[in-house]
Amino acid sequence: MPYAKDELYRMKKDFVYRGRRLNEISFPLGGIGTGCIGLAGNGRLIDWEIFNRPNKGSINGFSFFAIKAEEKGKVILAKILNGDLNPPYTGEGCSNWTYGFGVNRGYMAGLPHFEKAEFKGEFPIAEIQFIDEKVPLKVKLKAFNPFIPLNDKDSSIPVAIFIFEVKNSCDEDLKVSLVANLANPFDKGAVNKYFDAGTYRGIKLYSSLYQEDDPEYGDLTLSTDAEDVSWQSYWYRGSFFDNLTIFWKDFTGPGRFKERLYEKPRNLPGGSSSLYQRDVGLLCSHMSLKPDQTGQFRFLITWSFPNFVNYWNPLDGKKPQWKNYYATIFKDSTASAKYVWKNFERLYRETLEFKETLFRTTFPDQVIDAISSNISILKSPTCIRLTDGTLYGFEGCHPTSGCCEGSCTHVWNYVQATAFLFPSLERSMREIDYKYNQFENGKMAFRMMLPPTREKWKFRAAADGQMGGIIKTYREWKISGDTKWLRKLWPKVKKALEYAWEPTNEDWWDRDRDGVMEGIQHHTLDVEIYGPNSYITGYYLLALLAASEMAKALGDEDGEKYLELYEKGRRWVNENLFNGEYFHQKIDLKDSRFPVDPELGEIKYQIGEGCHIDQVIGQWHAHIVGLGYIFDPEKVRKALSSLFKYNFKENFGDYPNPCRVYALNDEKGIVICTWPKGGMPKVPVPYFSECMNGFEYQVACHMIYEGLIDEGLAIVKAVRERYDGERRNPWNEFECGSNYARSMASYSLLLALSGFEYDMRKGHIGFSPKINKENFYSFWCLSTGWGSFEIKEDKIRFAVKYGHIRLKSFSCKAFKERKIQAILLGERKIPFTVEGSRVCFDLPITIERGDVLTITLTDGF
Repeated sequence: MPYAKDELYRMKKDFVYRGRRLNEISFPLGGIGTGCIGLAGNGRLIDWEIFNRPNKGSINGFSFFAIKAEEKGKVILAKILNGDLNPPYTGEGCSNWTYGFGVNRGYMAGLPHFEKAEFKGEFPIAEIQFIDEKVPLKVKLKAFNPFIPLNDKDSSIPVAIFIFEVKNSCDEDLKVSLVANLANPFDKGAVNKYFDAGTYRGIKLYSSLYQEDDPEYGDLTLSTDAEDVSWQSYWYRGSFFDNLTIFWKDFTGPGRFKERLYEKPRNLPGGSSSLYQRDVGLLCSHMSLKPDQTGQFRFLITWSFPNFVNYWNPLDGKKPQWKNYYATIFKDSTASAKYVWKNFERLYRETLEFKETLFRTTFPDQVIDAISSNISILKSPTCIRLTDGTLYGFEGCHPTSGCCEGSCTHVWNYVQATAFLFPSLERSMREIDYKYNQFENGKMAFRMMLPPTREKWKFRAAADGQMGGIIKTYREWKISGDTKWLRKLWPKVKKALEYAWEPTNEDWWDRDRDGVMEGIQHHTLDVEIYGPNSYITGYYLLALLAASEMAKALGDEDGEKYLELYEKGRRWVNENLFNGEYFHQKIDLKDSRFPVDPELGEIKYQIGEGCHIDQVIGQWHAHIVGLGYIFDPEKVRKALSSLFKYNFKENFGDYPNPCRVYALNDEKGIVICTWPKGGMPKVPVPYFSECMNGFEYQVACHMIYEGLIDEGLAIVKAVRERYDGERRNPWNEFECGSNYARSMASYSLLLALSGFEYDMRKGHIGFSPKINKENFYSFWCLSTGWGSFEIKEDKIRFAVKYGHIRLKSFSCKAFKERKIQAILLGERKIPFTVEGSRVCFDLPITIERGDVLTITLTDGF
């Protein structure tokens, strides 16, 4: 084992980054499908990805916060609210006016700032302590965007929220001014307009040149609810370094800012030369603080760029355009600001409640880190919400464009976070997929083209993606309990399954209908695997089993034949594809039915006798959706043990990797495929030597399900050590691009470690903790509510903190070991019967928000 036991199970949970571990941080502040602004480790605002596409490494002119303090009419402190900028200092990129020109001026490193910053990242809330011994103030920033599971509307607001807490730590009264500066992103026709809305004040920034249907049309609003405010609609307009020079003189003088207005919009030449000449507006909040008194300064940056353009895949020479979902709710950025200020306390309270419940969970540090950090992907430009609210995703992000379009089904197969945290969004992905991506014969395009009404993608079907869609439909049905929803989709789901033996299936997956895929199987490693293998057939077997369950509930007699086919295939795989240590691919690399490379004399891109990371991925899905074992349990456990033995690398310094380098030097991780018994193909499956996070989380979680807890935790720890803030950004796990969707597989760690089971069709929920069984606490979420589950001494407490849940039964392993003395819902006794580890309530109970179901246990029976 590469880690000591105490390292794997540590729960100190401070999640604080200091020094060089601040270097890579960009914490996304934005809603689902709205884009985001990155909060850097030292407090800078970076990665302005609010303009309907990724924008890595960007800044928005001079957009920053600063603070000053006055004592008896004299300014004793004026600093930018940033910590030191760590090296290198040569300049970025290789273009003119960057490399060799020093630090980017927009980083504000050339002005007085705090000596240090400490960044506490507990997504969805970031905190920065600004530290400087010479400063008579203690300053802390809290920054967030509302993240409230099940409330996709409030979790999709285009806003970045900043709360500064400032304490006077000297012996004299101080007048404190905290200023927010926001640059107008438009080079031409730029207008900054101050307004007073009564309970809050702001500056709206826009361009007078664009009409509402122009792709570039949009606006930003900077606002505060401070009572005492001064402002400048415009910084001084000049050339060279005039604007920042004058701002600093204005700011460091005693007193308030004086308004500055210009009658005409400014037109700049555009490009990098305009970046620091753009018009900047500012709002400054003023407050008097007595010694030891703390004041709060609150600001919002809201945005509205309503017209999303398909810039990556034109249609008939034109770029299709549609309205963002958030633009159907908020007319502009001032409307979203109004909504946030009106609902500020609730939005913060509910976001904080979620964060605190999740981070209180009694899991090791690396698990909480992996779960929380990767749900941030929903707030990145990887995710789009179409006009009707449907969720759509790239695989990840290039620096200035989406990477790999189409809600790619075999990548999004791994994603578990959305289904449980925002189930309506996950159902929208099933709905649009079956509505627009299915051909007449049942074949599914595995990439959704936008707009969805256009011609389908004509590439061959992905076997894992198509079968995964069936499994996910079953999952969504169990999470929601909505059989009416399932009935609407069922004809398409059934057609997708039966494509496996459809005569027109050019890839003849299971032409002989023996429950084993033997034909051409395209999959998530971007190639085809040929012949029988547990990897793709596992998906197929689970899809057959899930379909038999759905058919039975809907009165479709074909469910019996699906079950028979499942049983037949299951037996064959268990008997023929296990080599004593792990499952493998059965293939003759010279089989002429498949494309043999004439120079190599064998088929390329196969696994063969390899030990492949996803060899039993179907079983991982089966555990998540509660369908038991599709493979022999002993063989599954042995296969996973072999994966850890052969594929986990403790040091990549001596490991040959010709593929992409996602782990190096002394880093640890588990690679895609090895050949411990020999027989490695001349050109094996692509990416075989890479560490890809979503795959790693899948196999780690599966190990935990099978009782290999130390091994699973070691893999998770290895991943998160690679994203430590110095080496890589903790809130940007990448694979094929940044903010990679597959990493949301990490949410399944919560399901496995809590032993979470659910079936809203039957009103059932249950827990079987894998660690800390006597003192356990966990977050949970299903379609109508979320809350906490706790075991402590002789009490089990099941709390609903949002929404509600209706239950007919509840299960826990403790019920087998100890007698139940009483069950209370609040103060009301609940009649029940016990069936093994399951409690059945005499009548269904509804647990509302704020209610706690308490189960008292006694020793013995």
